[in-house]
Amino acid sequence: MSKQSSIRSVQPRDTVEVHLPDGCVLCGPRGASAGEFLHAVAGACPGATAEGSLPAPVVAAIVNGELRELTFSIQMDSKLAAVSMADADGARIYRRSLTFLLEVSFADLFPNARLLIDHSVASGGYYCHASDRPPLSAEELTKLETHMRDLVQQDLPFERQTHPLAESIEYFKKRNYPDKVRLLAHRRKDYVTLYRLGDHLDYHHGYMVPSTGYLRWFNLIPANGGFTLRFPQRSAPTELIPMPEYPKLLAAFRQYGQWLERLGIDSVGALNDAIQAGRIHKIILVSEALHEQNIASIASQIADKCEHTRLILISGPSSSGKTTFSRRLAVQLLALGISPFALELDNYFVDREKNPRDANGQYDFEALEALDLNRLGDHLQRLVAGQAVQLPHFNFKTGKQEPGDVIQLRRDQLIIMEGIHGLNPRLLPAPLAGRAFRIYVSCLTQLNLDRHNRVSTTDTRLIHRIVRDARERGYTAQQTISRWDSVTRGEGRNIFPYQENADVMFNSALVYELSVLGPLTEPLLRQVPHATPEYIEAKRLLAFLEWFLPVETDLIPDNSILREFVGGSSLKDFRVWQA
Repeated sequence: MSKQSSIRSVQPRDTVEVHLPDGCVLCGPRGASAGEFLHAVAGACPGATAEGSLPAPVVAAIVNGELRELTFSIQMDSKLAAVSMADADGARIYRRSLTFLLEVSFADLFPNARLLIDHSVASGGYYCHASDRPPLSAEELTKLETHMRDLVQQDLPFERQTHPLAESIEYFKKRNYPDKVRLLAHRRKDYVTLYRLGDHLDYHHGYMVPSTGYLRWFNLIPANGGFTLRFPQRSAPTELIPMPEYPKLLAAFRQYGQWLERLGIDSVGALNDAIQAGRIHKIILVSEALHEQNIASIASQIADKCEHTRLILISGPSSSGKTTFSRRLAVQLLALGISPFALELDNYFVDREKNPRDANGQYDFEALEALDLNRLGDHLQRLVAGQAVQLPHFNFKTGKQEPGDVIQLRRDQLIIMEGIHGLNPRLLPAPLAGRAFRIYVSCLTQLNLDRHNRVSTTDTRLIHRIVRDARERGYTAQQTISRWDSVTRGEGRNIFPYQENADVMFNSALVYELSVLGPLTEPLLRQVPHATPEYIEAKRLLAFLEWFLPVETDLIPDNSILREFVGGSSLKDFRVWQA
């Protein structure tokens, strides 16, 4: 009998098969949720990677290459994988759900006040504050956390609902949420997905856990007139890592908040209103002027300490605009009569066979020990003393140091070094530690979708990198996204723990940048193949960028930090290295 003759029409089965990544196959009732199948793994697949044996609690699933909530109904034979709090998407889902829990609890206790989720902080947390009332007292903060835990204990469901756009806008008007009204006014779809918890309904950009019972790991601590909502990091998904003080980071965020007030842009909806009204050129000019003022101020601080300071160390996470910042700082220093010399840390890599390796046996080029610290320290001390030094040149093809240029600095010259280890106290020898001026550069985004939906600084940097990698290196968005997790892990080890060592922080964020980057990023993201791990991230970023009205690149000044990513920078070939 031929295969064709054996094909016939049948009634749908009452069951479906679910195939797990380790080869285990489950059979269950059609319509059962992804969460129900994952809960059943331990008993149904002996020796399989059961949900309970995963390194972190499961909060979502991937069904046939698409990220889904655990409540997603399985209607056909499918491939299924768990998403835990140790995964990037799982961590986002947990934090988003926790934010909604905080929002609901705050509204229950303080119905006449507004809660604002401002920005992220080190070691896992969001800085929050209340408006239309005094800051929460210690007693009120304890009461708020207790109420949140009560809701967790009740294990209330997060209900996902789809509503017509016009109806949703009217709802938020009645609730006096002007930022949400402005945001939704520019939405390109005629519906919006809202979530309900008890009597509270709100928009949150992305998926939720099934119920409040999942949200067991958090606390609230007072912080600088507001408070921090603490949550676990991916590396320790069921622990709260001790939180260091972060006064300099908070000051940088507050300065940017003041800039936003000066611009009259307090949310993405307000930015879109400005674009639609034809005011974006003014917004761009003022934003860039604020950057220039800040860079000039940093140069003046260096000049005031010039007699003692001989080193300028610049560090910050990937794709924050450090290179353009360094060159704009050099221009400002030149205007003050100070001649900087750029020393490239990459030339101090140890020979390849001496490079440390990571836990997987791969070369760890981001480890501090990948640098020849003894040679670097010796050269810096001799250069500062006015001696001639033959610098090394690292040959990346052979993996070895070679002799480089012979350099002798003038008395009026400072050394600028840019690199991920610039704020690590182990970088410099002790005699030079007090002679360095340290600068932390990062795009500390504070323009949020609305008061409860943050714009992640990490997402902004990833979008920067996708655009630049495509233009300068020919990388696809899939290639850039696939490397990003490794990049951020390295930042967590080598950069963020030392950010408060900076003498100053420069916030490289620009209020209008995602409106410029959106049209450049979208076609790159749409090329990421379906059913790949990177597709889920690409789809998430596409949905996020839909909130921004587009802005033409022609409006960007040619010395803008944003030009480092979109191209056309007048500083691309700017060099200051003559001794």
